[in-house]
Amino acid sequence: MRRRNALGLAAVTALSAVGLAACSGSRAGEGGEGAGQSIAVVAKGYASPFWATVKAGAEAAGKDLGYQVSFNGPDSETDVPRQNDQLQQALVKHPAALVFASLDSQAQATVLQQFAEASIPVIAFDSGVPGSDIPVTTVATDNKAAAAQAAEHLSELLGGKGKVAIVCNSQTSVTGQDREQGFRSWLADNAPDIQVVDVQYNNSDQAVAQQQAAAILQAHPDLAGIFATDDDGAVAAAQAAQTAAMTDTVTIVGFDSGKPQMDLVTAGTIAGSITQNPYEMGYQAVVAADKVLKGQSVESFIDSGFYWYDAENLDDEDIQKAVYE
Repeated sequence: MRRRNALGLAAVTALSAVGLAACSGSRAGEGGEGAGQSIAVVAKGYASPFWATVKAGAEAAGKDLGYQVSFNGPDSETDVPRQNDQLQQALVKHPAALVFASLDSQAQATVLQQFAEASIPVIAFDSGVPGSDIPVTTVATDNKAAAAQAAEHLSELLGGKGKVAIVCNSQTSVTGQDREQGFRSWLADNAPDIQVVDVQYNNSDQAVAQQQAAAILQAHPDLAGIFATDDDGAVAAAQAAQTAAMTDTVTIVGFDSGKPQMDLVTAGTIAGSITQNPYEMGYQAVVAADKVLKGQSVESFIDSGFYWYDAENLDDEDIQKAVYE
């Protein structure tokens, strides 16, 4: 097992404590109380490693708590009509609760209102349901805090000074906005000698991200670092740096943990990254539904956690549970 660095250890220890506190009373001793009721989970996607890991967590919680958990999501995260169909199919079956990650909260407002009228509680997860007061709680990554930790690590790696750029997955999604803002805010408050000289948005298109990263490197030959807000952007930035023969001078920090990115972290091309905890996200969303069904109070936002990982700590047990290939 590789040795954790000191900063990574502190983050993992703190988040592990939060996770254990959140899970106490759910994994230990409350199994079976669902009495066979059903919980419908409708995610933004189905087949990707991220959503497959969310599915595993949701199903594990269902097993521990005695619920029948169904899990659906469209093949593409742009297929709003398909997700609407899956919501309607779930509504017809009248589950005890709905656990839902919205692709388009405006397009889904009517069907969510139907869940409310049928007295079926809705638990949001991942990006939540912006603009709706129907979900009782949202279980998600604190993207601002996670991006702030990426900024902290990049600052440490750069010695607190230099020019950096951001390769951002989206200018319009809450996820992209929070990650950019969290990164920028930490630097502004803690690293005044690090200057953000460019930000580009790619809509999670790796080919576009690579073109943008290449242009950034050409425009700023003295660039010291790049922060990519998702795995596509991180891999694209690494590939652009390799093509420009700048991997020794540009430090890349990413977000998420797909296998190509983890391989680049292991190789040292990417210095490190933030991984969400999709297993815990799925697990805690079902736990929250269980609490609501039992009449227990829940917080309006439940942080499912995140970790910094690099070549030194990638094999640690807690991180291996959170990454997804």
